[in-house]
Amino acid sequence: MQTDATLDQLIEFVELNGVYVEQEIHGWPTTGVDMLFPHLIILLCLRGSARVLFDMQEMVIEKNDFGVLMPGHVLRRVSCSDDYVYASISISAEMVSELKGHTFSHDSDKFNYAPKCHLTDVQVKRMMALLELLETIASHDRNDLQMRRPLLLTQLAVGYEFVNYYRREQDKDWAESRSAKLYTQFCDLVVEHYRENRNVNFYAGLMGYEPRYFSKVFRQFSNGLSPLEWIQQYVATKAKYIMDAQPKQTVKETAYQLGFPNTANFCRYFKHATGIYPQQYKERGS
Repeated sequence: MQTDATLDQLIEFVELNGVYVEQEIHGWPTTGVDMLFPHLIILLCLRGSARVLFDMQEMVIEKNDFGVLMPGHVLRRVSCSDDYVYASISISAEMVSELKGHTFSHDSDKFNYAPKCHLTDVQVKRMMALLELLETIASHDRNDLQMRRPLLLTQLAVGYEFVNYYRREQDKDWAESRSAKLYTQFCDLVVEHYRENRNVNFYAGLMGYEPRYFSKVFRQFSNGLSPLEWIQQYVATKAKYIMDAQPKQTVKETAYQLGFPNTANFCRYFKHATGIYPQQYKERGS
């Protein structure tokens, strides 16, 4: 994960193979860069610490912290200690869809409100044992191990039950937080509908709230960030991701891909959110 090219290769590899496991990664090479993946990312901090922004909210990751980043959400590293080491599992969008049938479907939104939980040393050892088994299964070619995919799904489901059990006390607090539920629901709806609608009133209406009240409650949980600012930052992040991944694509094509009616509208939107025009962003990376 040292370069953009490597990130693109990782994304392609995960989509092709379903699961990718890394048991020990030293450091976090990108600072101040929004990382937005189409697949599910699981992180387990083994040593050191890091400060990150998750969906524009700051949090600290320390030894034994276990985190789940659902597809389409944004992670940015602010800083990390020199001794920061973590393990990770990347799960393809297709594999996540299969898992949702019997695991993630009923309460996956809790990972958006509270993507991390703290594990004991014993729990970390158990999770690392599971990672090792997953890596062994994932390393087999599909033709070499016919039961590869069912075995991966079974172990991932087992891991999900472990996590549910380990964070049960934390989830009780989450269930009682009204503003947390509102924030979580809003984030998920934006991820689903940002191409067709970027209006706060649209999302407030979907959730059954009056826009002014919705914005007030949202700010209580977002450290003062308004719903409109959140949408703008998310859309700008998606735009950057597309332009980085497809540098030969024109600004007009990117605008169309993001659901904007024309290039001028997209350019104004991007400029308002980032301070520069899309073409200027593209030229910075060339």
